[in-house]
Amino acid sequence: MVLLGTIVNGLAIIFAALIGLLVRNIPKRVKVTVMQAIALAVLMLGIGMGLKSEQFLIVIGSLVIGGLIGERLGLEARLNAVGQWLEKKLGSEEKGTVANAFVTTTLIYVVGAMAILGALDSGLRGDHSILYTKAMLDGFSAIIFTSTLGIGVIFSAIPVMLYQGGIALFAMQIDRFIPEELMAFFITEITATGGIMIVAIGLNLLGVITIRVANLLPSIVIVAIFVTVSYYWMPILAFIL
Repeated sequence: MVLLGTIVNGLAIIFAALIGLLVRNIPKRVKVTVMQAIALAVLMLGIGMGLKSEQFLIVIGSLVIGGLIGERLGLEARLNAVGQWLEKKLGSEEKGTVANAFVTTTLIYVVGAMAILGALDSGLRGDHSILYTKAMLDGFSAIIFTSTLGIGVIFSAIPVMLYQGGIALFAMQIDRFIPEELMAFFITEITATGGIMIVAIGLNLLGVITIRVANLLPSIVIVAIFVTVSYYWMPILAFIL
């Protein structure tokens, strides 16, 4: 079953978030320390991913153009609107908590190499091991995030399943028209671009600065375009020159 890994990942987030709700009676100072520890770990994860780039100009260009598109579309505001709608439905007492938890965890769980590689493996080879590993990692962090950020974390399972499921289904046909080298190139640069976004999430969690990370999401599409153009046109330019 091509979507098995994705389903397991989504269910892990849901069940872990429910567990997190049971351990919310934690002193505020402990929550702050735990949240700061998570933020630092997220920062280090993002830095490690960002340093994987082999063509950093592609990463910079993608983030700039993607950011312009995201600001134009108002993606951050749209995601927050979804979170605020969920708040109203749930009758949350603390305004903004559900939206913040939903947006933050959605970005963390979706933007990353494991989400892409795992979904590709599921679709290409029927191997769900990467997504099973991601499910364990996401599940553990969902417990912590829910205990500190609230119920909004549970809803991040929906975009995670839609995103990874879409990639897995697409990957079933991808090897017919995308060369293996191009795919490896794309994964490297999208990992680096995603890493920069994860660093931004870490800074947001620490409260150092407020970065509208969701508005950078179009960068993923721009990376695909730049990588494809670079892959096919650079050899031609090198030959001409």
